[in-house]
Amino acid sequence: MKASHLGRSAAVLAIGSLALTACGSDNATTTGGGAETSSGAAAGGAAGTLTGIGSSAQQAAMTAWQNGFQQANPEATVQYSPDGSGAGREAFVAGGADFAGSDAYLDDEEYEASKEVCGPEGAFHVPAYISPIAVAFNLPGVETVNMDGETIAQVFTGEISTWNDPAIADQNPDADLPDTPITVVHRNDESGTTENFQEYLAAAAPEVWTEEVSGNWPSQWAAENNKGTSGVVETTTSTEGAITYADASAVGDLGTVAVGVGEDYVQYSSDAAARAVEASAPVEGRAEYDMAMDLERDTTESGAYPIVLVSYEIFCPQYDSQETADLVKAFGEYVVSEEGQQAAADAAGSAPMSETLRTRAQEAIDTITVAG
Repeated sequence: MKASHLGRSAAVLAIGSLALTACGSDNATTTGGGAETSSGAAAGGAAGTLTGIGSSAQQAAMTAWQNGFQQANPEATVQYSPDGSGAGREAFVAGGADFAGSDAYLDDEEYEASKEVCGPEGAFHVPAYISPIAVAFNLPGVETVNMDGETIAQVFTGEISTWNDPAIADQNPDADLPDTPITVVHRNDESGTTENFQEYLAAAAPEVWTEEVSGNWPSQWAAENNKGTSGVVETTTSTEGAITYADASAVGDLGTVAVGVGEDYVQYSSDAAARAVEASAPVEGRAEYDMAMDLERDTTESGAYPIVLVSYEIFCPQYDSQETADLVKAFGEYVVSEEGQQAAADAAGSAPMSETLRTRAQEAIDTITVAG
């Protein structure tokens, strides 16, 4: 076993340190991503420093989780760098973080690599953050626009280039849409939000979105771009006529698209996102308690919002010390608890996990232990 949360070589410790150093000055200073434990028991029972890297879409929720957990456990610190889902997964499988936040589950290659840092069962996923991805735009005086999946895909591939194009206008007969040019704004970093959005486009408009789904934006449809959720929202906010995709918690005062589902148009909401998740199927070939899921992006279920982001916390079932295992388990338990889910909902407008999902998540987190 090489780079491992169960016992890292010196080379892997260096990789972990580099991964954390590259993430910015607010990141953990632990070597190799292991929890640092302090002497004595915290009032809440958990002590030490926990390092996470990943999804920027989770940032508001993660801040709420950090605050709530640390208030209950004053000797514990959770450090999280919102460098993007791809960066989080990469750091985690290299042994450079105790957990990863990711808007996409580990692919087969990443999952196999995780067995080297997590043991033979590999890493597991908990869908801790469920949120709609808003298709958000900057069009003064217009708060909402109806678009079906094909139209959204044509906008983001550049086939539709003005706001009063007949394809949009016909779906909005009561709106006075201007001839303002549409400026597409997309992420320029590897992003689980991008991957989720492309999954929707590929399912809802396969004849328009012909590229293979990826966490990176296709080069042939490159347009205005920025890094992270906050970056694309900032660019869209400062550009009249711009349109982007972003976690709904971050879009602020931008207008949003009501998405065509069956015969209706559905605005994003936490309830509408939760309906889409309930129709999901588990990913095959993973551990029994793993909760990675495939969503039905082309659903026609009434009231379901299909552009939904299921963002995971990715943990190992085994860690190299009892202190680390206890700290990871305690933080995971808080995140999936009713209190933790409500804290995220209040901070980020996410959809709290259902009781069924929370029970399954708790059972998965209960498997975390120290390597024997």
